[in-house]
Amino acid sequence: MAPPKRKPENRGLPARWVCKHGAYYYLVPVSQRAAWDGKAWFRLGTTLPEAYAAWADRVAAPERITTIAALLDRYALEVVPTKAPKSQTENRRHIANLRPVFGGMALADLEPQHVYQYVDKRTAKVAAHREIETLSHAFTKAVQWGLMRAHPFKGEVRLESEAPRERYVEDAEIEAALKLPASRKKGSVLMVQAYLRLKLLTGLRKGDLLRLTVANCQEDGIHVTPAKTRKSTGKRLIYEWTPELRQAVDAAKDVRPALSPFLFCNQRGEPLFEEAKGTTKGFDDIWQRFMARLIDEKVIAERFTEHDLRAKVGSDAESLERARQLLAHASDSTTQRIYRRKPERIKPAGN
Repeated sequence: MAPPKRKPENRGLPARWVCKHGAYYYLVPVSQRAAWDGKAWFRLGTTLPEAYAAWADRVAAPERITTIAALLDRYALEVVPTKAPKSQTENRRHIANLRPVFGGMALADLEPQHVYQYVDKRTAKVAAHREIETLSHAFTKAVQWGLMRAHPFKGEVRLESEAPRERYVEDAEIEAALKLPASRKKGSVLMVQAYLRLKLLTGLRKGDLLRLTVANCQEDGIHVTPAKTRKSTGKRLIYEWTPELRQAVDAAKDVRPALSPFLFCNQRGEPLFEEAKGTTKGFDDIWQRFMARLIDEKVIAERFTEHDLRAKVGSDAESLERARQLLAHASDSTTQRIYRRKPERIKPAGN
């Protein structure tokens, strides 16, 4: 049986995959049905992560890969599941957009000009850049797997970089946000204010801050292994106690809406970081409501993002090296380009 003509919702899926009835199915070739429980339509799962996991349990990576579609299939099967949940979701979306354009091409036929043409035709340039990053990594793996001798466009393509965000949160804005009155002794306003204090003292990424537990607060300080380094170096950080840091942690504990091992939690005591999805929707909703109130009540004139606070920590540090240390960056290039947002002050030359 030939696979049916693809509908829009099936664009980007591996060959013979179909999304129907709220789930993903594999149309099994007649000759292979014995290995798929004798089924013509094998149900893989309701979500893409479930579908790829079921697929991985049933099949091995294809031995002969000659097309970009087959390379993306293997990349989705072997590489994507090793990444953080949020990155998995993003990579699968990238692959779905890349496959209709590049899938039919032979590996050896891709040239730098094709990459430039892809980006030029896209109106969503940031998304296009991310998709090309995924395609580039797939070709890096192709070289590693012995499918080709060299990467076809690494070092050959220079895409225009995105301008870094420039919003700097002033001290007066922080002070005003911390003074916003709360109607309850516990709850979202006081929680965000406690979060602000702890964020500005540590500079921790949102996910790492929302994962903090009482157990992380040890005798010598707050022990953290940033998620971005957990799989690579596993480097642990210890934020040593100061009176201000202790006060911020105590405040976070006091305003929790429920007894919980986490410093920041919902009314059921559950963390505001969803490990399975790699998302922080619960916290993000609370943050947006807090920002909306600051604007509505004219406490501040312009919204700032949670990530702008991390940039404030980097900008307010007395030196680039101190900023890099606080933000736990491996090198100072990212710190300088994205997280140092204050103008550089220069003393005039003397006589």
